[in-house]
Amino acid sequence: MEKTDVNMGQWIEAGFKLYKNNFTTLVLAALIALVLSTVSIGILTGPMIAGLIVITLQLLRKEKPKPEAGLVFRGFSYFLNTFLFTFIWGIAILIGSLVVAWFPIIGQLLSLFFVYAAQAFLMFGLYLIVDKQMDFWPASQASIQTVKTNFWPFFGLAAIASIIGSIGALAFGIGVVLTIPIQICILAVAYQEIFEEARPLSTPDFKSEESL
Repeated sequence: MEKTDVNMGQWIEAGFKLYKNNFTTLVLAALIALVLSTVSIGILTGPMIAGLIVITLQLLRKEKPKPEAGLVFRGFSYFLNTFLFTFIWGIAILIGSLVVAWFPIIGQLLSLFFVYAAQAFLMFGLYLIVDKQMDFWPASQASIQTVKTNFWPFFGLAAIASIIGSIGALAFGIGVVLTIPIQICILAVAYQEIFEEARPLSTPDFKSEESL
């Protein structure tokens, strides 16, 4: 498989711009997603993230009519595959991180690396389930194969996006409604450029909510 270029700086900048210009829609959608994920004890996490991805991709592509926060419920259309993706890989990553954490001296560092590496390999899986209607396993494989072609830059992108997305958890957890959409926007921009060759993203020009 041909090596995939990673335009990290451009993708992060474009992701932040997409988030800033659609702040209200994305944060309200993230709030709905957080509430439903919490009350369902995590069962609806996959579908809710899928709903956020639906909204983010439509905003990125400037589709009409412009999506509103309520579109997050569209994630239920992908319930089975998104649930399997988040549940199976979540358990696998948890077990793997606990196992490597037992290594003497460097166990904690190895565990952290394992988690970020796994997130890097799988970071496009949910986007492929939503956008290409792929089943969870083929979507996982496609994401892994893409990231494998240029692992370290993808690892850096995934780590930065994940750290940004999790910063909100420090504010009693509720802050994730502000930060998770940033992570989703950054990865959506990357996904768009890698998997949608018909829609190149060389010079992004997103209109703000206020101007629409």
